[in-house]
Amino acid sequence: MAASLSQLRDIFARFDMDADGSLTILELAALLRSLGLKPSGDQVHVLLGNMDANGNGLVEFDELASVILPDMNEDALINQEQLLEVFRSFDRDGNGYITAAELAGAMAKMGQPLTYKELRDMIKEADADGDGMISFNEFATVMAKSASDIFGKSFS
Repeated sequence: MAASLSQLRDIFARFDMDADGSLTILELAALLRSLGLKPSGDQVHVLLGNMDANGNGLVEFDELASVILPDMNEDALINQEQLLEVFRSFDRDGNGYITAAELAGAMAKMGQPLTYKELRDMIKEADADGDGMISFNEFATVMAKSASDIFGKSFS
């Protein structure tokens, strides 16, 4: 079953950090990783080059849709929605970031209390931009990496 345009639009908006209607190469890479794909830096550059119909170095929604929708299956979008639900269960205040306190609280609630060092290490591993919090993109990247480590799969 093919993915719907509105689902893809929601995902696109989530990764369009500056809400300018286009994805930079970094935003594109984060979006692909959140869908369980593991493109190398070179692959992302090639993909951007192939998608970028107007040659502006960015990917607009229609460019993404024309490339992804034909191949995208419902499972990837369902995984994205499930991941967002899990993310929201950690993000207690709903501000779009998981803080150390929110992570500690959620883990304790699940019967997995963390030491300060474990907590710090988890945040450090996920926190790609170094702001001390975990954004949805960072969360999705770590979860995709964990899944591939656990199942020994490379999603490509």
